[in-house]
Amino acid sequence: MEKRILITGGAGFIGSALAKHLVAQGHEVSVLDNLSFGRRELAPVPDHRFLNVDIRNHAAVRRALEAVRPQWVLHLAAIHFIPYCNSNPVEAADININGTIHVLDAAASTPGVEQVFVASTAAVYPIADHALAEHHATGPLDIYGTTKLASERITEAFHARTGIPSIIGRFFNAFGPNETNPHLIPEIQRQVLAGARILQLGNMEPKRDFIHTEDMGMAMDALLKAGIAGCETFNIGRGIEYSVREIVEAFERQLGQPLTVQTDPSRVRKVERMHLLADVSKLKQRTGWAPRWGIDEGVATLLKSDRPVFA
Repeated sequence: MEKRILITGGAGFIGSALAKHLVAQGHEVSVLDNLSFGRRELAPVPDHRFLNVDIRNHAAVRRALEAVRPQWVLHLAAIHFIPYCNSNPVEAADININGTIHVLDAAASTPGVEQVFVASTAAVYPIADHALAEHHATGPLDIYGTTKLASERITEAFHARTGIPSIIGRFFNAFGPNETNPHLIPEIQRQVLAGARILQLGNMEPKRDFIHTEDMGMAMDALLKAGIAGCETFNIGRGIEYSVREIVEAFERQLGQPLTVQTDPSRVRKVERMHLLADVSKLKQRTGWAPRWGIDEGVATLLKSDRPVFA
């Protein structure tokens, strides 16, 4: 059944992939994005369904939802590049916390909203050497994780106040085309496509759960169709972790050429977790979803594309 859907941050990295997936499903998708990090060309919607609105503007957000009258509100707009958040904590808190309040407040006052999805992050978890399930205690290490944990609590309060079914998705490390921030994989992509075979990187041993944005889009779609009645939290990851070194090796396999890594001190994080792995059994059990994209398949497509959007 087709739905009217509003995606905040739908011109960004993950939001645009989700929008593309839902448009292909036949839904009427509108995108709300102020293009501070996103790009208009990434949002796969016509101009009359694109709203250039800053989620810090409460009144403008309410007007946007009143105009769209969405049945599903999918809130992905945020600042999520950790070094930027750490350098700009006030801005990060304003957008990630106050922005979430504004979006959910507008959803509460807009007739016809049937369901909301709020993007959170694996950064809400503390350091652990094992796969993390949703019931694990939280303990963010940085400003970004702290703001997102606050957004989770805001979502829980929204559901308690309105009764509107609410899904919190804890995103692990996304990769794929159209990255708008210089995270690990797009940074390697940028350097390799620029002709470098000696890469400038930071820590090499930390492991992360990398999930392709196509798989994330399908996971979110499955959750939205799962008939969730309350307020529930789900990990959205692949359930496999790779070290930075293993990611470099995946690029080597797809290039058919060796790569050398030099440590760039400016890229070395002062506080680093060695593992960040999702337990995705709840997501799979509730939806039947399974990831389709592996690291090598994803890297192969990145090497055939243009440079990342941030480059």
